[in-house]
Amino acid sequence: MKAIDVIAAVLLVIGGLNWGLWGLFEFDLVAAVSGGNTVVFARFVYVLVGAAALYQALSVSGIQSRWSNATA
Repeated sequence: MKAIDVIAAVLLVIGGLNWGLWGLFEFDLVAAVSGGNTVVFARFVYVLVGAAALYQALSVSGIQSRWSNATA
């Protein structure tokens, strides 16, 4: 499960950076990289970021216990 946790964390960082850039400069990094915000790839990235956020929100306690058991 740690691999999914890491992937979700990376996607959340991408999403956070994208929102930060949008808030500061009205620049959508995902759209710029993929050729527009309606391109299938961009929409896929947006959905993945949303799914990662949902995953993290629903499994915070499980993630904490898995990571604390691995370091013990």
